[in-house]
Amino acid sequence: MASSAPPTPSAPTLRALLARTDLALRLAGADGELNDDALDRPIRWIHSSDLADPTPFLSEGLALLTTGTQFLDTDEADDASIYDEYVARLSARGVVALGFGTEVVREGIPDGLDAACRAHRMPLVEVPYRTPFIAVARANAEAVAAQTYARRSWALAAQRAISLAALRPDGLGATLAELSRQLDTWVGLFDATGTLTRQHPSGLEADVFAGLHDEARRVLRRGARAGSTLRVGDIPFTLQTLGRGGRLRGAIAIAAGDLDQESRSVVTAVIAMAGLALEQSEGAARARGQLRAGVVQLLLSSQPNIAARIARETWGGLPEAPVVVAVTDAAAARRETVTDRLELLAEEHRGRIFFGREASGVVIVLTPGETSVLAEVAGDLGLRIGLSGPTAYDGFAAAAAQARTARDRGTGSGVTPFADPAVGGVLALLGGPDARAAGRTQLEPLLRHDAERGTALVDTVRSWLEHDGSHEATARALGIHRHTVRARVATAGRLLDRDLTTFAARAEVWAALRTLV
Repeated sequence: MASSAPPTPSAPTLRALLARTDLALRLAGADGELNDDALDRPIRWIHSSDLADPTPFLSEGLALLTTGTQFLDTDEADDASIYDEYVARLSARGVVALGFGTEVVREGIPDGLDAACRAHRMPLVEVPYRTPFIAVARANAEAVAAQTYARRSWALAAQRAISLAALRPDGLGATLAELSRQLDTWVGLFDATGTLTRQHPSGLEADVFAGLHDEARRVLRRGARAGSTLRVGDIPFTLQTLGRGGRLRGAIAIAAGDLDQESRSVVTAVIAMAGLALEQSEGAARARGQLRAGVVQLLLSSQPNIAARIARETWGGLPEAPVVVAVTDAAAARRETVTDRLELLAEEHRGRIFFGREASGVVIVLTPGETSVLAEVAGDLGLRIGLSGPTAYDGFAAAAAQARTARDRGTGSGVTPFADPAVGGVLALLGGPDARAAGRTQLEPLLRHDAERGTALVDTVRSWLEHDGSHEATARALGIHRHTVRARVATAGRLLDRDLTTFAARAEVWAALRTLV
């Protein structure tokens, strides 16, 4: 499989310079003594210098020309290390070739320099006296300019072809197919759930696809815009997300590693078009979200049969009962991020997770075996999630109420099960607004008496009940006399019109006091 756009003619390489008969360059040694790509590595520029160490003035990808003046005082028999150190410095700096001008200060290439170049597998080229260094540099500059012009012309033609493809009935598919053709490589599109929806051409090997699929899902699950390169097996890939941060629409994968500037410009154009096409589908996504919300409302309204039929025709069905119900605290501004994440989970756990919006957040329906995924969602997105106990669909509304109670009584982000005794006990229900209103109404005589006369009937009765009706223990706790405790309790019973010597009356007042916490 190719991994870049087709090569253009006149590539600025050492092989191209050697092929120029007008330059009469000669490669010292044999091709087999060099690295496989030594003659085909791009030469970005050609520089000449006779310094003993020109590396501070060089950059990677250059070819260096020298007449050897720096070696005039070198005795090859005794100072072979000078040549070796010279070539080693050039190689470490990233110089791709060395050209030696003969008949200028020396008749031929020094044997020590030839041996050093062979040892470091650096191409060594003889530049004859009749070929000026500037002619070699100009030939390479012309090749660089020709390649740049050819690549820019290709990029413009490719962008035009891609723009025309976007006008076809399946504009997105045609655009990706054209990108694949222009780059001569595999191109795939993953949707927001990490599912591969299009590929050109088809036929990635299963293990390669699995690795790429996992990485695409990981990037999309993170929710941030990103461009990255990776390698799966022996194939390099470029992965680019589509859409804005927190609202990703998908990702484009290209079987190519380092793209040049022109190829990147073509890919950028495709990403813009693909992002626009996916944004235009937002209306359909919004409609699906409203349909999900409708299914949840049907479940809350005790109409599970209708809800199941709609879910089966659209998403393949609801999770099989018994189910657990979870409710998030996602504010309206964050619900798109939450629902996008849940969409990914619903696709990944197809038939075992369903979700939909409601007024107080997002309702999630899932089988008991899938509840572990909620902790990851809560942690990543900073959500409070309440979780009900197992239920059949005819108890869905009650389970949703459990989940809301657990969510509201949870502290910080995370999953709070209703089964937690601190959350789902009967007394936990006293924290609801109806219970608080009823409790305050019942205790109003005591509250009013304390406010008007500066007494402490409410605190005294609470402490007395906490100490199992013991006047002595209450007196010690409050730092007052036991007779004062007895008098205050009697006054409270009279004001409440309750016989506080009975368990029922004490339980009623204790429950009312709990609503004030």
